[in-house]
Amino acid sequence: MRPVAVLVTTVAPRDFEDRFTALGTAHAVESIEVTSRISNVVSRIHFAEGQDVSAGAVLVELDSKETAAELAVAEAALRQSRSQYERSRQLADTRIISASQLEELEARMRMDEAQVQAGRARLDNAVIRAPFAGTLGLRRVSLGDLVGPETVITTLDDTRSIRLEFTVPEGFLGELDRGLVIEAASVAYPGRRFSGAVTSIDSRIDPTTRAVTVIATIPNPERLLKPGMFLTVDLERSRRQVLMVPEEALSPRGGKQYVFLVHDERVEEREVQLGSRSPGLVEIRAGLVAGDVVVTEGIQRLRDGAPVQVLSSG
Repeated sequence: MRPVAVLVTTVAPRDFEDRFTALGTAHAVESIEVTSRISNVVSRIHFAEGQDVSAGAVLVELDSKETAAELAVAEAALRQSRSQYERSRQLADTRIISASQLEELEARMRMDEAQVQAGRARLDNAVIRAPFAGTLGLRRVSLGDLVGPETVITTLDDTRSIRLEFTVPEGFLGELDRGLVIEAASVAYPGRRFSGAVTSIDSRIDPTTRAVTVIATIPNPERLLKPGMFLTVDLERSRRQVLMVPEEALSPRGGKQYVFLVHDERVEEREVQLGSRSPGLVEIRAGLVAGDVVVTEGIQRLRDGAPVQVLSSG
């Protein structure tokens, strides 16, 4: 065989900035669907769609006439049983009333107290309040609607900060730590960067994807970021003495990657394991060592053991 003219390069270690872009989903710091604990008819609505509310603000009132009447009956019974108990307790010392009778009156009074507490709790459940400060969503009920625990009245999201959830390859795990500053971007705001910090790192790595879930918190004072939005996060890590070769040196075949090494004017085909990529270059994790000479141009005409003529090297 006539020698094949090729161009080659010498494999040498170099410093490398490894970059990874993660796609994350934005979540509210706190987020709920507002529902009722009891089934009843809506009598008043105190909120507007998209309204910012404080913790404890009244959102909806349910019809409570029957519950209020039951509470009034329970309170009247309590007043009576408490009065009977107090009078009997004063007579207990004179033994006009027995100890067992006094205990029965006290037990009845305690039961009436419990009935009053239960009635007040039911009455309180007729008033639906915001459990935390946030922004309300769309109103999904009207006056006169019968609502229950399965009925979504509206949504409430605290978006003053955003929890961004994304996954990172295990290779970046050593670069992650709580407090690490990150920057995120959204297609909705071209050129805008949103800064935040890593607040939580999952204790487990997914055995299938070999990635770890990370949570970052991003301040959102302008409420630009909405729950459910996709954001991209760029991560970098500096590595030293990484073996890189030009992408044109690779010869893919059968799902594997090969390069041609030059030895004594002949080539040896060798399988390599790839790592990260940068424009025009690819990391070689296994298969080569520093000082190896690999073909960069002319590989289409090569096969294992073929003679070559090196025209130049880089």
